[in-house]
Amino acid sequence: MSPRDDIPVLRGEDGEGSVQVHQDETMKIEGAKVFSIYGKGGIGKSTTSSNLSAAFSMLGKRVLQIGCDPKHDSTFTLTGHLQSTVIDVLKEVDFHPEELRPEDFMVEGFNGVMCVEAGGPPAGTGCGGYVVGQTVKLLKQHHMLEDTDVVIFDVLGDVVCGGFAAPLQHADRAVIVTANDFDSIYAMNRIIAAVQAKSKNYNVRLAGCIANRSEDTDQVDKYCKRVGFERIAHMPLVDAIRRSRLMKKTLFEMPDDEDIVQCRAEYLRLAELLWAGTEPLAPHPLPDREIFELLGFD
Repeated sequence: MSPRDDIPVLRGEDGEGSVQVHQDETMKIEGAKVFSIYGKGGIGKSTTSSNLSAAFSMLGKRVLQIGCDPKHDSTFTLTGHLQSTVIDVLKEVDFHPEELRPEDFMVEGFNGVMCVEAGGPPAGTGCGGYVVGQTVKLLKQHHMLEDTDVVIFDVLGDVVCGGFAAPLQHADRAVIVTANDFDSIYAMNRIIAAVQAKSKNYNVRLAGCIANRSEDTDQVDKYCKRVGFERIAHMPLVDAIRRSRLMKKTLFEMPDDEDIVQCRAEYLRLAELLWAGTEPLAPHPLPDREIFELLGFD
């Protein structure tokens, strides 16, 4: 069996008839393990990504986090401030990247994590995929990916178009942040379909999901069992996580309260798991009617 034989056949896959532009082979990220973090809008992807980046750095890994949201706050807790976006600095030099220096678009954050905010096009005028492509191109031109062990893409909201699925062209594994509620799991179901579509033409595979801001995981686990997916971490509803964002810090910079120490340990365990390598998962996303029947309404 070839490694692609177990990928479910989906309608609207990234293949014949796709309007997406396929990745230039020269833009392939080599030498680093690349993860894309997805999930419903507001589910805590940036907080998850930043704490995961911090955890990787605590394991001695050289980490680069790329925020892919026009809000450009992905790396806020790593750096303590909002930084300029790649698109903003490219505009300043009339899109002549050779005029930029790495410090113009990259900031060093907590424990040496390198931080980049791709930004996004003005509302209604462009595609997020273009922005991601320009960011990776700029990083390659400045040789900023050559001394990196881990790259984390923190991606805007639900995946419903090829543009915001663009980081999947670079990723080895996709991780979905969800919560123990219908809307989050519904979004996860759609993201799974997007990753499976990209898996037809790229190396990306699903690593699993993180149950975030959830006391229980019964609904997440019920869905995973049904479709053949896995929950690989659980972050409970801990107020310290909310406070850390208000204080512009990762959990690794917060006081050693019991709940904070437990959350740090879970992030470190997840980082170790992802670094060691996860089995590629090929779940079968559910049609809308079936997911409604499985989980119903909250």
